[in-house]
Amino acid sequence: MDFKATKGIYLQIAESICNQILEGKLKPEGRVPSVRDLASELEVNRNTVMRTYSYLQTENIFENKRGVGFFVASDAIQRIKNKEKQTFFKDDIPQLLEKIKLLKLNTKDFKEIIESLKKND
Repeated sequence: MDFKATKGIYLQIAESICNQILEGKLKPEGRVPSVRDLASELEVNRNTVMRTYSYLQTENIFENKRGVGFFVASDAIQRIKNKEKQTFFKDDIPQLLEKIKLLKLNTKDFKEIIESLKKND
C-alpha cells in the first residue's frame, strides 16, 4: 500500500478497509485480520493499525468482540455508503464544479469524455 503524506496513515488504512468491505472482500459479520497480522502485512506499527480499528469501531463499521477480535458490523456497507455520499456531496462535487467553471467545459466536452470511457470498457 502506498501511503500519501496528505492524510494520516491510519485514515488511509481505514479507507482501504472500507473499500474492501464495499468490494465484498471483507463480509459483514466476518472477522477481520488481527492487528498484528495487518501491521505485518502493511509494514506499519501495530499502534497505527490499532488506531485504525478503534476509528472504525467508533464509526460503527467494526465491532470488537473481547477475546475474539474485530468483526465487520452487519450494517457496515450501508454506513460506509452513507458516509461516502456525504463526503462526495460536501467535498468532491464543489471541487468538480469549480474545475468545470475554470476549464469552461460544456456538454460537448462531457459527451466526448463519456464516449472515450465507453470505448475503453
